Amino acid sequence: MELSNLSPAKGSTHGDNFRRGRGHGSGNGKTAGKGHKGQKARSGAPRIGFEGGQMPLYRRIPKRGFKNRNTKEIVAINISELERFDDGTTVSVDTLIESGIIKNPRDGVKILGNGNLTKKLTVQANGFSQSAKEKIEAVGGNTEVI
Repeated sequence: MELSNLSPAKGSTHGDNFRRGRGHGSGNGKTAGKGHKGQKARSGAPRIGFEGGQMPLYRRIPKRGFKNRNTKEIVAINISELERFDDGTTVSVDTLIESGIIKNPRDGVKILGNGNLTKKLTVQANGFSQSAKEKIEAVGGNTEVI
């Protein structure tokens, strides 16, 4: 027996459509699984994280920083990395992954102008820095924004 093989006993769990509080014969009547009396048996029981009026943990701990939900994670590649491709090759995100330059393109790939390029390439990426664009076109290559 392993932890990955464990499962509940047959008949011990119910689906979400299980009807509670419909009499003794239903198997979950009378108190409807809420036990006898107490705050949690009543309607309007406190929300998750409520600590009886004490300042809750999630409000006691200091908050730091800001996480922008609309940010994009762009992978940056220097132009010197493109030197390993053959002359006249079309370099796309897929060819960058195949060659092992990048592992995960995330939200996009941007080519930066650090280094030198001596080969004529057609480069397809999500973005180019101004210097990268100039260096690729100076050698006779093309830049395509996808």
